Amino acid sequence: MLARTLISRAILLRTAKTTADHAKQLKRNAGHGVWSYRVPPPMPSKRALAISQVLGGICWWWILYHIATEPEHIYGEWPYIDPSTWTDEELGIPPDSAGPLKQ
Repeated sequence: MLARTLISRAILLRTAKTTADHAKQLKRNAGHGVWSYRVPPPMPSKRALAISQVLGGICWWWILYHIATEPEHIYGEWPYIDPSTWTDEELGIPPDSAGPLKQ
């Protein structure tokens, strides 16, 4: 009986200890670089600046190249129809002989 009480007490203490360990926040999980307060943040490395400039240049090249070579992505893929060729019937306009303003 004594062994059973000691084992249950040991299990309870172990559970309480692991629960307390998991409840504590051991590390701040920001992950957003170096934290600074009331001072300017450190400048990024030259490597990081160079990589960001190269990737930005590639992205803009991709966008401008495809705008120049495939403008239908922006303007649409259908042919432009001149509105002056549309008839009154296609536009839904009643003929001049109908309506209250007929002469």
